[in-house]
Amino acid sequence: MPIYEYRCASCGYQKEILQKISDAPLTRCPACGEKKLSKLVSAAGFQLKGKGWYATDFKGGAKPEKQEPKPGEEKKPAAESKGTKPAAPAVAPPASK
Repeated sequence: MPIYEYRCASCGYQKEILQKISDAPLTRCPACGEKKLSKLVSAAGFQLKGKGWYATDFKGGAKPEKQEPKPGEEKKPAAESKGTKPAAPAVAPPASK
């Protein structure tokens, strides 16, 4: 259940109250009895930071597994996957007649 903060406009009484979301807001001040109690807007007690919730966001957590190539695709050599070209194969000189 969320905690709501209320303040009386008449006497200045202020208190945090635990209520269900479906409960109607309080209007009568418990200190002075006036119907000038209003709900305040306050900051949440936590902050979400970062780009999102992923397995890679936590230290020591599970690391993503390497993906296997799909059927019909060939596995590239390590040199190609790093952006470098593989060495050219040696070509034998043409046979003389």
